[in-house]
Amino acid sequence: MDIYDKINELYDRRRTIELGGGDERIEKQHAKGKLTARERIDLILDEGSFVELNPFIEHRCSDFGLENQKGPGDGVVTGYGKINGRPVYLFSQDFTVFGGALGEMHAKKIANVMDLAVKNGAPFIGLNDSGGARIQEGVVSLDGYGHIFYRNAIYSGVIPQISVIMGPCAGGAVYSPAITDFVFMVDGTSQMFITGPKVIETVTGEKISAEDLGGSKVHNTISGNAHFRAETEVEILQEVRRLVAYLPQNSEEKVERLDDFDEVHDRPDLPDIVPFDTIRPYDVRNVIDQVVDTGSFMEVQKEFAKNIVVGFARIAGESVGLVCNQPKYLAGGLDIDSSDKASRFIRFCDSFNIPLITFEDVTGFFPGIKQEHGGIIRHGAKILYAYSEATVPKITVILRKAYGGAYVALNSKAIGADLVFAWPNAEIAVMGPQGAANIIFSREINGSEYPEEERTKKINEYKDKFANPYIAASRGMVDDVIDPRDTRLKLVQSLEMLRNKKEQRPTKKHGNIPL
Repeated sequence: MDIYDKINELYDRRRTIELGGGDERIEKQHAKGKLTARERIDLILDEGSFVELNPFIEHRCSDFGLENQKGPGDGVVTGYGKINGRPVYLFSQDFTVFGGALGEMHAKKIANVMDLAVKNGAPFIGLNDSGGARIQEGVVSLDGYGHIFYRNAIYSGVIPQISVIMGPCAGGAVYSPAITDFVFMVDGTSQMFITGPKVIETVTGEKISAEDLGGSKVHNTISGNAHFRAETEVEILQEVRRLVAYLPQNSEEKVERLDDFDEVHDRPDLPDIVPFDTIRPYDVRNVIDQVVDTGSFMEVQKEFAKNIVVGFARIAGESVGLVCNQPKYLAGGLDIDSSDKASRFIRFCDSFNIPLITFEDVTGFFPGIKQEHGGIIRHGAKILYAYSEATVPKITVILRKAYGGAYVALNSKAIGADLVFAWPNAEIAVMGPQGAANIIFSREINGSEYPEEERTKKINEYKDKFANPYIAASRGMVDDVIDPRDTRLKLVQSLEMLRNKKEQRPTKKHGNIPL
């Protein structure tokens, strides 16, 4: 035997590993509408850029007959490559090998590549498709999860972390995606739950399918545990590639500014998009589309807490995070879910040096017994906390209404906004004119011979005196009242001015956000 025989042996071993669980199991994977671990890597990374790590790792379990079973790569493919020419690190669980179940060496591979991602300051992506902990390995597999969870938590805010659920993700396995920054799911084939349908039926008697319990629609619309979904794996992996383009490599860098954008800043249609009548609804996405670079808006959690819209876009080539009230739902008021959604997004943008722009049209925090008993005080406080601690450039545009505590919470000057602009029709007040007039002028209204006429008169009197942007502007709470058609231009100028912003907070271990 010579060196060439050894080289041929090497390639034979690699081919065996690359085949995973074998042709039969690969066919079963395809029959479910799912790709293999390596096919997914080829789709998400730039062509030919993948470099595999630890392909020859094997389990060392000798219990329950596992000593007689080979598991190529121990059920996970790890390594690094590029997305749009920029480095990323990733793992892709292989359901054809032990059902993608996580054991000691499987976890070791993932932990190793996570450490490399942080050392090299690059995003980390997990492609999850696993039956959970490898029961045959017992507590060792649970310890493996712990090592991954620890790294998810410690590396949070250091590098962007993205989870793509491409099959089952159950039990303790769900906590890793839950800690990461963004979770993507595929319709029909992705599920996440702590306890599966059979366990729930045994314990509580409730019957439910895996899809209805923890499918992509459930987590994107009801629980808010996921941020994006698509019909196919090909589509969802393209969405991951798109998201990465809006993010920096790590917390020490800023997102690269693009040169290819629309140079025309005047937006003549803006005054007609937002109704002058404050109770008429409209879709704030139409405002966003007019202000950002054409086609650049990527909405996050589109189907969850629809009364607030958050997402990434480009303005004059610069990546920004948008937080916008949506008058189309709940009159744009803030409730528990929208508070959580906005706060988490704000904190992500601040972690990774992405400027924040807020489009405000808010009636207040949503009233009701269910909201109060559900903890709206605590949840609403998260928005105040998130904006206050953020040190990235922060710009607010008041489109129409800005009432009460919600006005303060949504990046007002008092909690650290760098710039606040208001359209000339903006109403900035403790509450809406109708409610305020009923309280302030209750004696005059109730004592009048014609109370409805008196109420209308007092409402208009209140509007004239307080429901405009000029009182706030005269006190420095609004930096400028602007022509709506100049909104994009003002934002371009502001982002340019704030590009080198530096702001320090008092030294501390960390704050205690009201979770």
